Amino acid sequence: QVQLVESGGGLVQAGGSLRLSCAASGRIFSISAMGWYRQSPGEQRELVAEITSGGRINYADFVKGRFTVSRDNAKNTVYLQMSSLEAEDTAVYYCTALIRLNFGPPTTSKYWGQGTQVTVSS
Repeated sequence: QVQLVESGGGLVQAGGSLRLSCAASGRIFSISAMGWYRQSPGEQRELVAEITSGGRINYADFVKGRFTVSRDNAKNTVYLQMSSLEAEDTAVYYCTALIRLNFGPPTTSKYWGQGTQVTVSS
């Protein structure tokens, strides 16, 4: 019904930058919030940033102005520009989207991407 496909992860040195992208496709009527979570080994999944269709943004405290989330509503795509990366940012990053399907009841559900690995070497 819906696919979220992430790209842009990889290996980077501390202090470097990466840009993650996530495109949603499928039987989509509308998307409200889109965002990013991350999960490190042995840790719980945590919110990194989220952005509504109207452009309202919420960042986790640990972002500290280093990351910028944005979206292209016409392309159903959300981005995460990460700068000044630290070893502690090493994690699998997951894209999420609150989606109303173009069939069935008018309800929204949260969908997840498959995750993309970000590794920051110190």
